[in-house]
Amino acid sequence: MSNAPTPAAPAATSHEPVDEFEREPVPARSWLGLKSFVGQYAGEHVAGTELMIGPLFVAAGVSAFDVVFGLIVGNALAVLSWVFLCAPIATRMRLTLYYQLEKICGRHLVTLYNLANGVMFCFLAGAMVTVSATAFGVWFKFPMPGLNDWLPNSVGWVVAVLAVGALIAVVAAYGYRLVARFANYAAPWMVLVFLAYGIVGLRQMGVTSLGDFWDVAQREIWKGGEPLPGQVKFTFWHVMFFAWFCNMAMHIGMSDLSVFRYAKKSWYAVASAAGMYVGHFMAWLSASILYALQLKLDPTDTAVLPGPLADRACGLAGLLCVIVAGWTTANPTIYRAGLAFQAIVPRASRFKVTLLTGMLAAVAGAFPAVAMKLLGFVALYGMILMPMGAVVFVDFWLARQCGFTPFYAEASGVSFNWAAGLTWFVTLGVCTALVQWGGVEIYFVSLPGWFAAALLYIGLSKLLQAPNSAEAPQSTYR
Repeated sequence: MSNAPTPAAPAATSHEPVDEFEREPVPARSWLGLKSFVGQYAGEHVAGTELMIGPLFVAAGVSAFDVVFGLIVGNALAVLSWVFLCAPIATRMRLTLYYQLEKICGRHLVTLYNLANGVMFCFLAGAMVTVSATAFGVWFKFPMPGLNDWLPNSVGWVVAVLAVGALIAVVAAYGYRLVARFANYAAPWMVLVFLAYGIVGLRQMGVTSLGDFWDVAQREIWKGGEPLPGQVKFTFWHVMFFAWFCNMAMHIGMSDLSVFRYAKKSWYAVASAAGMYVGHFMAWLSASILYALQLKLDPTDTAVLPGPLADRACGLAGLLCVIVAGWTTANPTIYRAGLAFQAIVPRASRFKVTLLTGMLAAVAGAFPAVAMKLLGFVALYGMILMPMGAVVFVDFWLARQCGFTPFYAEASGVSFNWAAGLTWFVTLGVCTALVQWGGVEIYFVSLPGWFAAALLYIGLSKLLQAPNSAEAPQSTYR
């Protein structure tokens, strides 16, 4: 039994190719089983971007102990965040994050949030498109960007990125069911190829038995030395917080309310472990091994290009995996971004909005800066979206106990809930100041920032809500 709000279910009509229930709860007939989420999370997180992130750990000079045990702990915390913070709200409300925030924040504030959310997801999806395009660079021999490049460096690169982005956009536009089906078909094969990356790389590094692994790992792969130029030195804490918060926008930031609203049970969020430990553990380590091998063969070759890395390890199968892995990651990301933009203009076709979103992601993918600075970028977008996750959590679980009205915008009719708005702006301002002038690295500000945002929202809501403000409609609550 909960005092948390549940949605009214307004009638909705849809002229979409697929009804995604953007402004109503997902009905029971459309709920999905555990298998759909295992496939989706495995497909999304055993992905092309793993071939970017793994090498960046090596470039950051991390040690073997720090990367292995940092990933074990950080990924466990990420799974627990989905299970205990995100999914329970998703399966009670069964609303998209964007519609739920509209009820809390008001139309004008949520428009700002949706714009920020959609843009950040577009850039993230663009990095995934970048990954897939590197496979075409191997086949067509056009110049590809280096580790510190910010701009596209050839016409062939731009054409490849736009073509890949267009295909991904079409899949995402047809809705969550097609996204999940695509991931289910691709995930098992991708897992095997990523495992092959690691095995082949280890053999070429001289590992012939399990007993050799740790010695070679410490001497040749994750050596714990100085980072490459332009990279931040990583320790255990960097790895742990990165593994936990690289998907902060999805679990603590609550974006995956839009995904788990389809789950029959909240505990289905354990499916995220398929992505974390197969993708954000095995795949990151495999990709690290391939990059360490590249540096061993040619210390001057510091380019982080998934296509050539995969081709060196597994040939055609490796290149196909890079392409498909980029798709399976970009699909749900563009789907989320499309929902964010469609929430800004509810009367617009979600299908068309998602297509346009996918093309925006493709344009972003042509600029390699995001992909080459992916570790810092995912920390940034998690920090930007984190405060609203705290707002959703507090509003759902603690509002009545703390003496203020949940779903305040819906209850009062305001279009801008200043308690939520100031929570977002002040938290981001303080976190940014700590990073820019306080000497705190961006990987470490989001955790205290979330607690600060929660306390700030409680205090501002009690202060700014009228003493006798209207209660939200009783039909809105369980």
